[in-house]
Amino acid sequence: MTLTPLLEAPTIIVVHAVSAVMALLLGAVQLFRKKGDPVHRFIGASWVALMLMVSLSSFLIWTIRVWWLFSPIHLISIFTLVMLWRGIGFARRGNIKAHSRTMEYLYFLALVVTGLLTFIPGRIMYRVAFGQDGPTLQKLLVFAGVIAAAAVLSGLAAMWRKTRAGIEFVEAH
Repeated sequence: MTLTPLLEAPTIIVVHAVSAVMALLLGAVQLFRKKGDPVHRFIGASWVALMLMVSLSSFLIWTIRVWWLFSPIHLISIFTLVMLWRGIGFARRGNIKAHSRTMEYLYFLALVVTGLLTFIPGRIMYRVAFGQDGPTLQKLLVFAGVIAAAAVLSGLAAMWRKTRAGIEFVEAH
């Protein structure tokens, strides 16, 4: 693994990638935290700002061109902007269940799934992860281990949240 391909990339790609990684990490923290308190709102606002940066910066990245300067990846950015707006709207209207579901799906689709697509051969993050020479068995095993660990942690987070929600429901009644 080397950060050289990313550091040598145009500034907008560096901004996009750093914002995405920060949103991925901050979003993971948010998934495990208590909901509804001032810290949740602060982290949420920070996450939304990062997601806006990721989405908006993508419109200035034209490495894959299908329709003029744009590609199907840009459709994900439009989807992200719409879902951010909806998720915030749900929270402001007090529909916390819809807010929570929207933001969780957005985290998974716009960061996790799309993030995995950045590891397609030829892309910058592929070269960051596997180097110029491409993957070796050892690199692939490490990459698979990281993906598996992330999947396990996501599953544990989901189970913990369901258990926690059940406890809070019982305590409220």
